[in-house]
Amino acid sequence: MKIYQSRSFEKKVKKFNEKEKYELDNEIKQIIQNPLIGTEKKGDLRGVFVYKFNLQNLMYLLSYRFIKEESLELIMIGPHENYYRDLKSYLKS
Repeated sequence: MKIYQSRSFEKKVKKFNEKEKYELDNEIKQIIQNPLIGTEKKGDLRGVFVYKFNLQNLMYLLSYRFIKEESLELIMIGPHENYYRDLKSYLKS
């Protein structure tokens, strides 16, 4: 399975330290093993899955979607506050 990262995702992950990146890699591996682990959103965000996990005692949300049958795009990662608002505006642009 090919994994793509959006520019927004890359910018956020660049700010993580090594331990956080390692934990994030483990969470992404879980998504690759079971792509339906996240919850699919409805309405404006149809086709986007959001996976929730704890990172350094803070809940993070990771959104992703299927591009083709063998490709996965990691769209955005961040804490819950204003997450869906930012995700909608990112997808519209």
